[in-house]
This record gives sequence, C-alpha cells and structure tokens, in this order.
Amino acid sequence: MRRAKIEEQNRFMVVRQREFRIAADVVTDAWIAFPEVQAVAVIGSVAKALRKEVPRFSEFRREGIEVWHECRDLDLALWIDSQDRLGALRRSAAKALREAYERGAGISVVSQQLDVFLIEPGSDRYLGRLCSFKECPKDKRECAVPGCGATPFNKVIFEFKPRADLLEPAPYATLYERGRGRLRSALDLPGTDESPLSDKRGTRGKAS
Repeated sequence: MRRAKIEEQNRFMVVRQREFRIAADVVTDAWIAFPEVQAVAVIGSVAKALRKEVPRFSEFRREGIEVWHECRDLDLALWIDSQDRLGALRRSAAKALREAYERGAGISVVSQQLDVFLIEPGSDRYLGRLCSFKECPKDKRECAVPGCGATPFNKVIFEFKPRADLLEPAPYATLYERGRGRLRSALDLPGTDESPLSDKRGTRGKAS
C-alpha cells in the first residue's frame, strides 16, 4: 500500500477526532443554560490521544497496517440533578450541532452520533443514556427494552453495565462544572504525536 494512502487515512482520523471535539464544545455551550446540568466531560476515545491500531477496514487489515484509532462517535458524561427535561436537553444539543454546521464551524456531527451517559452527581452512579429519538417512546426495537423510557428520554440498553474506567478521563476532560463555569475547550485535550493538527500539549483552539 502506498505511503500517501496511509498518511491520508491517518490525517482523516485526526480530523475526525477534532470534529468531535468541536462538537463537544458546541453541545456543552448549549447545555450550560440548563440549571440541572452540574458538569459535562468528554470520555471515550475522543478525550484521549489517538493510538495506532490495525483498523477494521479490509485493505489495511489484510496487510496488517496500523493507523490512528477511529473515533466513531462522541461519548459525553453528563452529571445532572434532575431528569425532568431530558427531551429538552436532546433538542438543545441537536439544534446547536445543526446551527454550528450551518454557520461553517467545521463539523458535520449530528445528534445521533452523541452517546451521552447520564451520571448522578456526588455518587457518579450511572443513570442511563440520553435517547436520540425525537419521541419517547418511539416505535423502535430499542424502546422495548424493559425500563427504557420509564423516565422519558432515558434510554436503557439491554444488559449494559458501565466499565469501571468509564469516567477515567473526567479529571482532565471536564469542560464545564456548575459554580466554576467553563473549564477548558475540548480542543485542549491531549493531542496525538506525529499529527499534522496537534502536538503533545493538545490541538489548541476555540470552538466557533
């Protein structure tokens, strides 16, 4: 495989992570207006410097070529005092992402690519997932999971149990905390060595 194609793939992975980080800033700014939101953090692969791995793509896998990890969605932890307005939080995130795209903020992330983990303040107990559907319940197979929608727009995933390290990035990747305000931009999170868009200190910048 030509080196140029490998470099192109690596660049795409870095750019995609950066788009998700801009989206994290956009969504966080939208949620700050909700008094029940205590904190928002980026978790998962978007919060970390990318690692090299043999990807799922057949052309790379067949030859055992490693490229930067693929960020497929944006994982966010949302510490929340009340679940009464989960539907409004979903709509607010979707609207903010749509408007960011329309004004040319450099992202093409939609709300269905958000994976929002609802967390209980104080205990850090996992409460469920913020549903991306416009209605609750909706006539979908996922909605038939026992307990799903008992609290509107709180999605229950069959047999899901959060890993012990789910919130591991939170100490350095919390973007907002009530009482302290905005702590950092997601673009300041750890960058990837060798990346054309970042350095060891992170890809710096401010979301549009």
